[in-house]
Amino acid sequence: MRSHLLNDLTAEHYRRRVTEGVERVAAKLAATERPFTGVAVDALAPRVDGIDLDRPLHDTTAVLDELEDVYLRDAVYFHHPRYLAHLNCPVVIPAVLGEAVLSAVNSSLDTWDQSAGGTLIERKLIDWTAARIGLGEAADGVFTSGGTQSNLQALLLAREEAKAGALADLRVFASEAGHFSVQKSAKLLGLGPDAVVSIPVGQDKRMQTVALTRELERCKRDGLVPMAVVATAGTTDFGSIDPLPEIAELCEQYGVWMHVDAAYGCGLLASLKHRDRISGIERADSVTVDYHKSFFQPVSSSAVLVRDAATLRHATYHAEYLNPRRTVQERIPNQVDKSLQTTRRFDALKLWMTLRTMGADGIGELFDEVCDLAAEGWRLLAADPRYDVVVEPSLSTLVFRYVPSAVTDPAEIDRANLYARKALFASGDAVVAGTKVGGRHYLKFTLLNPETTTADITAVLDLIAGHAEQYLGESLDRAS
Repeated sequence: MRSHLLNDLTAEHYRRRVTEGVERVAAKLAATERPFTGVAVDALAPRVDGIDLDRPLHDTTAVLDELEDVYLRDAVYFHHPRYLAHLNCPVVIPAVLGEAVLSAVNSSLDTWDQSAGGTLIERKLIDWTAARIGLGEAADGVFTSGGTQSNLQALLLAREEAKAGALADLRVFASEAGHFSVQKSAKLLGLGPDAVVSIPVGQDKRMQTVALTRELERCKRDGLVPMAVVATAGTTDFGSIDPLPEIAELCEQYGVWMHVDAAYGCGLLASLKHRDRISGIERADSVTVDYHKSFFQPVSSSAVLVRDAATLRHATYHAEYLNPRRTVQERIPNQVDKSLQTTRRFDALKLWMTLRTMGADGIGELFDEVCDLAAEGWRLLAADPRYDVVVEPSLSTLVFRYVPSAVTDPAEIDRANLYARKALFASGDAVVAGTKVGGRHYLKFTLLNPETTTADITAVLDLIAGHAEQYLGESLDRAS
């Protein structure tokens, strides 16, 4: 079995096998005509369940053949221009090349003696991102597994900096349109059930600063401790960007940690046209960025950045076998000193390869394309009498609802939209997401593929309307 170990003796075997896998994927990408096959879980599950993991095939070609049957054929392909659902981006080739390199070398980015150059590359990228945000010379950060982990670490630092007498007294203020990881983080950090105060949004789906002021005042009046305000630069549902300058003013006035969840909106850091939409982010105490959303990186690639590097000490633990205290005096750069994780992939390499190949402007140009496409999609939806569209996009998300002229029952319209989404997914012709607005069911386009066109948007809207009309027609037939 040593023949399967990657080393100097098996380098040629490695080259042939990986090339075979790459060729399979390349052929699949070239031949994919729809984002999904429409396979149902009841059809796919028996194929996976029927595989006996205790009886290996002993041949990678046979394994790839089997993989075609249980995965590649029915995968959801984000590169397809009619995948319009969640915050999944098509990936750029330099990053995929980086993925291949980092997987083979298998560096662990916890200590210098496991990563060396990898440590320095990650630190350089953190410095680059912090400079793009404008956090200042004392800034620092670390790569994470994703936005949820980044938000958790940011709120951990905020909790420790708040210096409250009792955890139950701490309060976190977040938009009602913010990410659920804020509530999850509060629970993991041992805060009370009332710790997260939901701040209402306006019609533009941005946090209302008047309401935030009122809640901060209430917190102070009740003798509680405002721990953090979480502003969002790109909400998951609407792509809306909270008023960052005004929130920064309030955080400064009340002495509150300001965290900006820019997991989605971080693409604006490279934008050539729309960077001003996140003005004020430079005043944050911490920022979440997800390169695997709007920098076109493979999952996972994320980071948490802080204005003051010293605050990262709250995530530091020294273990004698790994990063003893003496290494600090010896100025040995151990990234585990800043991270919630110990063993950690060299995900930074993907962004490094991307920047060294395409440059920041190349990334920004792609993200600007999808933002501009969303603006065109907004105009299409606003002019289409079949649809009600919620809010003009700040980034690349459109939330809308099919509204038939002949039906007025909101519950029936809900069912028509739900049916249309499911039927579209089952057909495999396109994939769209769904959410609720005001308790009613809506559909959602998250446009992250520069290859998607207005013709694709128009075609998918026609497909949705067709499925909804089919449902309503059948519903009327059943009722008659």
